Amino acid sequence: MSNRWFAALAALGLVAAPAAGQAQTAAAKTAKPAAKTWTVPKTPWGDPDIQGVWTSDSVRGIPTQRPAELAGKAELTEEEFKAKVERDTKTRTTAENAEGAFRNDGAWLVKSFRQTSLITDPADGRFPPLTADAQKRAAPRDRGSFGEGPFEGPEAFTLYDRCITRGIVGSILPVVYGNGNRILQTPGQVVISYEMVHDTRVIPLDGRPHIGSKIRQYLGDSRGHWEGNTLVVETTNLTDQTSIGANGNGLRHSADMKIVERFTRTEADVLKYDVTVDDPKTYTRPFTISIPLISPAGFQLLPYECHEGNYMLAAVLGGERAEDRALEEDAKKGIIRPRKGVQQGLDAGARPIPATEGGEGAPAR
Repeated sequence: MSNRWFAALAALGLVAAPAAGQAQTAAAKTAKPAAKTWTVPKTPWGDPDIQGVWTSDSVRGIPTQRPAELAGKAELTEEEFKAKVERDTKTRTTAENAEGAFRNDGAWLVKSFRQTSLITDPADGRFPPLTADAQKRAAPRDRGSFGEGPFEGPEAFTLYDRCITRGIVGSILPVVYGNGNRILQTPGQVVISYEMVHDTRVIPLDGRPHIGSKIRQYLGDSRGHWEGNTLVVETTNLTDQTSIGANGNGLRHSADMKIVERFTRTEADVLKYDVTVDDPKTYTRPFTISIPLISPAGFQLLPYECHEGNYMLAAVLGGERAEDRALEEDAKKGIIRPRKGVQQGLDAGARPIPATEGGEGAPAR
């Protein structure tokens, strides 16, 4: 967290506990309905208490969109769920025993859930069709460093690549690591900090109106209120520079998008998170993503050492300019060849992608 945000939270009396990196070794649990005797705790001033350190590692292995083979099923059958629990156990134990930089990524998958997709509305569990305008908006920059460019300048990358932000939805969707978030409460405010890219939102609950429509922010302007035990947060005043996708990558939404989030604590270690996206300029209808966030014993946020202007951008842009010069030199020798591929058949961990020839022999652009 930056010194600016640390100071802001300290002023609110919200100084975070130090992070730790212990592995989670508890046996995986199956998700069961909360016991009827469980009561949502209250803060000293009477609001439902949703504070804690939460993670979307709970939905690793659950696709954002429902696969064709599960069409018509919102939840897994008993047999399918049993198989999922076994897969989750394997994922966790493999992570706990892995070697290298990705050790323990996946080790917090300690509770399994039955939903067949993260999208719960529409009923088919799929993204709504894109509008004609949105289809025209698609560009190579939507994939950033995960794509093939061209990379002519910083604008060719996503805001995630540039360590600026992953956006609201992109900060919750599960990825390979950094899936934690911390929720803190004060009378009249809720504060949400995301582990990756260390974004922090301070959400007022006092009924104040949204800021003027000419002011646009990467995380928009959020206003919250309570509906029973559910915190409802409406966000407007967004930019058109972020996306609805893992790490905030993907087709960029419009600046007119509105997001409504609902946080409901259903168990001591489960916080149901629903986010409804309404962007008529991008999607033909609103849709809802539902994620049961969990808070395993011992789970804490870790530092994410990334900043705008990180060396990755200079390295990629430098590599592209080197390829420009190499193409020029080859042409002088009468060698006309396609441009070398950026990804070169390797994934984000520099491992060969199955069914491709990784390295220099990978497909050209």
